[in-house]
Amino acid sequence: MADTIMENNRVLIAGTVNTPIELDHQLYGEIFYKFYMGVPRLSGYIDMLPVTISDRLMGHIDISVGTEIVVEGQLRSYNKQVNGKTKLILTVFAREVYAKVEPIKNPNTIFLNGFLCKTPIYRVTPFKREISDILLAVNRMYNKSDYIPAIAWGRNARFCETLNVGDELMLWGRIQSRIYQKRLSEHEVVERTAYEVSITKMELVCNNDV
Repeated sequence: MADTIMENNRVLIAGTVNTPIELDHQLYGEIFYKFYMGVPRLSGYIDMLPVTISDRLMGHIDISVGTEIVVEGQLRSYNKQVNGKTKLILTVFAREVYAKVEPIKNPNTIFLNGFLCKTPIYRVTPFKREISDILLAVNRMYNKSDYIPAIAWGRNARFCETLNVGDELMLWGRIQSRIYQKRLSEHEVVERTAYEVSITKMELVCNNDV
């Protein structure tokens, strides 16, 4: 069962440790830490991605700022109360971490197999780019699910308009960070970061059961 769940949610990111590790939480005697990695795009932009790692993986690897590493694991979500509101938090949950010793052709890859849990939102940007926002529920062990926001572009965005809540999808792409401004009041604007999957390929899983 565990292998099946892992196959539903696979992430590989390679880049540079950008922040010192800090304590995140403790669960069943296992201590977890958090840090941010800078992962380059082909365009030269650096995505700053949050990583959660168990202390049990840290004994054999240097995770100091500036170190180049590779993380394999899953993209996970959880709800956090922020100023009285529930916020969806995303993090790369590390299952394997090792030193980056040679260039990696695709330093940011993700595969997800899950179920559409909201109606896709299709829009066209001022620059005439077609975009659809979707939310995918990906099963995890112990009857849990991760809720992963994703963005489809172009023909994939148009394809999303044909989908229905509950459809099973397979997605390939990369994890991206996106900085945006949120207006809190007439005089206060704060800068925040959103994380989402940018889809490069998607397939509808057909159910042949009658």
